[in-house]
Amino acid sequence: MAHRRGVAVVTGASAGVGRETARRLADEGWDVGLIARGDAGLDGAAHDVRAAGRSALPVVADTSREKAVERAADRVTEELGPIDVWVNNAMVTLLSPVVDAEADEYRRVTEVCYLGYVHGTRAALRRMRPRDRGVIVQVGSALAFRGIPLQSAYCAAKHAVRGFTGALRAELAHERSGVRVTEVHLPAVNTPQFGWMRTRTRGRPRPVAPVFDPAVAARAIAHAVRHPRHRGYLVGASTVGTVAASRLAPHLVDLRLGRTGFAAQQRRTPVRPDRGDNLFSPLDTGGPEADRGARGPVDAEARSRSLQAWADRHRGALASAVLLGAAATAAAVAVRRRL
Repeated sequence: MAHRRGVAVVTGASAGVGRETARRLADEGWDVGLIARGDAGLDGAAHDVRAAGRSALPVVADTSREKAVERAADRVTEELGPIDVWVNNAMVTLLSPVVDAEADEYRRVTEVCYLGYVHGTRAALRRMRPRDRGVIVQVGSALAFRGIPLQSAYCAAKHAVRGFTGALRAELAHERSGVRVTEVHLPAVNTPQFGWMRTRTRGRPRPVAPVFDPAVAARAIAHAVRHPRHRGYLVGASTVGTVAASRLAPHLVDLRLGRTGFAAQQRRTPVRPDRGDNLFSPLDTGGPEADRGARGPVDAEARSRSLQAWADRHRGALASAVLLGAAATAAAVAVRRRL
């Protein structure tokens, strides 16, 4: 069992990336406060953390409600101890053309995916700033840099989180604070969200290829917890490519997404008429059989490794290797010239 590091909080911990992140942090020695709406998923996440030999505190709370987040943070502090790490990850989403989406659906996605991060960040700051230490991780997406069809609500919320985090980072620098905030922007990940997101597509929702296993995301988030001085991390070559292409040739990206973006987010299997969604109410409630776990519908194609993410985690060693290689080459050239 790993040496105890302290207390971490993960929102959206009942499934997907949050579920796998909680497990990873427990493996690395953190006691974990688990916040989400679904009690079955939270119980499963708590079991994962305890199986790693760490303490877990599952708290049912909707992160779109500031008072609920505050109460959850108070419970974690009282029962596990002072909060050292806060990972904002909770999300809901809507797969729909702009013209077909409803105002209350936009409001809901914004309240969870943007304001939920604001509430979580402020709860963490209230507890970290007096101690002048702590780490806040904002789990983002390639869609924080690029809007794609059918996901206007989610893309807008992720863009908003980036702006909010940039402003906060500058304020912490002004204070010379010991509290760190960093971002981890993910590629498409194989999570249960594709089975319970609200959708108006004909085909069942699916992540846009290439798709990665949640463990790839969890490793990147755990690395960010250990190395929070970096402003942010881009996970996966597809995320790096999306960001670069959107900056260099945004018009061409618009045209390509207009041609391919609709089909890329749907499977050929039609959506069931009785399919429920978790936009306003959780689906992972009512007993162990309701627990969706960390993984979604495309296990067979999900990649378990990202070379780019590995390189990002080892950027210092790689930079040193490049410099040493360059120095060795220069020395060899100098010797040859003398000969």
